[in-house]
Amino acid sequence: MLPVRTILAGWAMASAVATAAPVASVRLTPESIAGWERYLGATELRIAREMGAGDRFLAHDFAADGAAHRRTLIGGAVVVEPLTTVDRTGTPIEVPNAMVHHWRGGVFIPGVRLNDLMARLHDGPPAGRQQEDLLDSRVLSRGRDQMNVYLKLQRTKIVTVVYNTEHDVRFKRQGPTRASSTSTATKIAEIDNPGDAVERELPQGDDSGYMWRWNSYWRYEEVPGGVIAECESVSLSRDVPGVVRALAGPIIRSTASESMERTLLALRERHKR
Repeated sequence: MLPVRTILAGWAMASAVATAAPVASVRLTPESIAGWERYLGATELRIAREMGAGDRFLAHDFAADGAAHRRTLIGGAVVVEPLTTVDRTGTPIEVPNAMVHHWRGGVFIPGVRLNDLMARLHDGPPAGRQQEDLLDSRVLSRGRDQMNVYLKLQRTKIVTVVYNTEHDVRFKRQGPTRASSTSTATKIAEIDNPGDAVERELPQGDDSGYMWRWNSYWRYEEVPGGVIAECESVSLSRDVPGVVRALAGPIIRSTASESMERTLLALRERHKR
């Protein structure tokens, strides 16, 4: 349901390797929040426009190689790529004093029908630990096409970062063969001294800065033989200092790409028939 891996491991590893020391606490600024809202607003406007087109639905359908992309997915491959949202002039939207991590990936889930898949997703994630970086999960509340989900996340590479997170998840049907879901993180609290008796949550936005915001947008389309699932993940972290940017960039990109791929593969394994 949710892409539980994030870019925070790559950021932490790059920073730790470059500085040989933990990164100091930083604060999420009003300028960064305003920039994030501009970036997210433009991203959501584009997603709404695509899903309302009628003749096309998946984001890749709007690319010149859309048909080839569908064949690649149905053939069993997982496709992952980085994205950048631009303004009306085609200029990338910048977020001051922060970094946006924007990725999209797709996977084909064989043998499943859309109605069955959506019913399972409506049930929420199974309780308890499911994988190495998802320590715990549970549904906090639910409505007809909405639920609030708790996820306890951990990533360990050079440094270990653990978060208590809560997500507002909403589902929508766009017809008999199309559906979508949106997940908005309503709480991202880094845990200080995780697992100890003195474990506590740090103030949101006043922590290590590896993950400040996180939204995910899913699209599902039933095709002959199964369902294509497409995820677009947008998250916000502290910026990478210029002195380590050359080192951090490749690590962040590779970690984020691998994380998205693992998320999509896990979705396929969990729901294929």
